[in-house]
Amino acid sequence: MKEYHFMFYRDEILLERQPDGKFTIPFAEEAPFAPSPEANVIDITAIDGTKAKAYRLAAPTTNEEGYEMCGLRKSFYKLPSHLYKTAGKCKELLYWDENTKYCGACGSPLKMNTPISKKCGKCGKEVWPQLSPAIIVLIHRDNDVLLVHAKNFKGSFFGLVAGFVETGETFEEAVHREVLEETGLKIKNLKYFGSQPWPYPCGIMVGFNADYESGTLRLQKSELSAGSWFNKEDLPEMPEKLSIARRLIDAWLERHDG
Repeated sequence: MKEYHFMFYRDEILLERQPDGKFTIPFAEEAPFAPSPEANVIDITAIDGTKAKAYRLAAPTTNEEGYEMCGLRKSFYKLPSHLYKTAGKCKELLYWDENTKYCGACGSPLKMNTPISKKCGKCGKEVWPQLSPAIIVLIHRDNDVLLVHAKNFKGSFFGLVAGFVETGETFEEAVHREVLEETGLKIKNLKYFGSQPWPYPCGIMVGFNADYESGTLRLQKSELSAGSWFNKEDLPEMPEKLSIARRLIDAWLERHDG
């Protein structure tokens, strides 16, 4: 039976070039390249319902005709949406696999129990992949939007206020806290926008819209290097299309057309 083969070397995924020049994930009964001897081969179901395997390669396949290695972020622009999403799922599972080799309770080796769980043969402890939930929010003030440049951004683009959800918080509480901590502002009319898996390495982003309520913008210098209110005529460099931040900004721009 044919299945997809999601093969990674470090942070790059193997893509197969089709005769028309477009890219896909290898789809065959057998994988075109063998997994690393130390790698677990993880069976999953792709987003489109097709069977798939995920594993690490021992070395990058840089000289194989018809194939190329590509960073997962860049693969967004080369792969169909359902394959990019499945690639992200595979990357998260492989990251989890690499970081759960031993039992956290007794230190014994963990072994795969199901496609998404491991079990300790000594004490019986079970381990599943963990997600790090984070919020992201677009704040409106009249015809302006608040955009910020975080110190951890790789590039000069501006994005939105975001941060991880803390233990014991709701998503909504996390939004209010992060906005106050990072900008000194209070917000109101919080509305859910959507969510997005963020496999860099194992997150999920939960997006919101909010209205400015009160306060003077005061940036948290430990987190943000720049930030300001912008209107649609003077926007700075935007985040990439693959991010929910860009989706939030694009939706705001659509509402302000004309």
